[in-house]
Amino acid sequence: MKKYLCRLLIFIVSLYGFYQFFSEKEPVIFRVGSECDYVPNNWEEDKPTDSNVPIANKENLYAEGYDIQIAKLVAKSMGAKLEVVKLPYQYLIEALNKHEIDAIFSGMLDTKARRNLISFSDVYDVHVASYTILVHKDGKYAEAKTLKDFIGASLAAQKGTKFDWAAAQVKGAIHLPSASNIQEIFEKLKKQEIDATIVDSDMAQTYARVFPDFKIIKFQEGQGFKFDFTGVCAGVRRGDTKLIKAINRALEEISGRDRQKIMDQTILRSWGTSIK
Repeated sequence: MKKYLCRLLIFIVSLYGFYQFFSEKEPVIFRVGSECDYVPNNWEEDKPTDSNVPIANKENLYAEGYDIQIAKLVAKSMGAKLEVVKLPYQYLIEALNKHEIDAIFSGMLDTKARRNLISFSDVYDVHVASYTILVHKDGKYAEAKTLKDFIGASLAAQKGTKFDWAAAQVKGAIHLPSASNIQEIFEKLKKQEIDATIVDSDMAQTYARVFPDFKIIKFQEGQGFKFDFTGVCAGVRRGDTKLIKAINRALEEISGRDRQKIMDQTILRSWGTSIK
């Protein structure tokens, strides 16, 4: 009887060791959805680097951007392996609710309409949401102080983003067709083919360092944009409080200084330009 119990104990210990070995080899997968087409938050690359991540559903393509760097830190904090899935922006919420992904890291704002569909983490952007307008420093709108000062200005915003939505608040401006990416808009602004574009206030600080010909408009109090959201957050299925808590714990570990550093470095990689 003692021999039998001894052998059983050895078998159980061995089985536990076997389980531990393979559980360590196969970490939990944290599947994150991103559009990978929204510089500097997320974009795709065709070569691996020290900072990008393979796109799970796109062979030989890699995800890069601020969202991706934050998602990497969140996954590390959770002890999980990050897996990025590229999806059209308009399908991200549906994919989340269909359990095709675990969370959304794609420059998504916690708007009132979206809060009716999914839950959101704390803001992981550099600061809470705030928009401003970028102009050419030698342009006719360089001294603007209010949205009303842009009457007659040619204004372009990135298609399918809240910048495009916010453009409607600039009444009297000439609203040009939305551009598919911010690089295209910036090229036109550099050449003064357009007068202005709408950007996130945090990103504007870095953009102005990268492009010294650009000027940030500082609105008088109450004369800028108005919002129904807080900022860029991770999207999570409603009721998944365990995951939200895990993400928020991870975000608490990333200081404001570190977030700004990550953003600056990400923009540097996206534009290939030195930041002074």
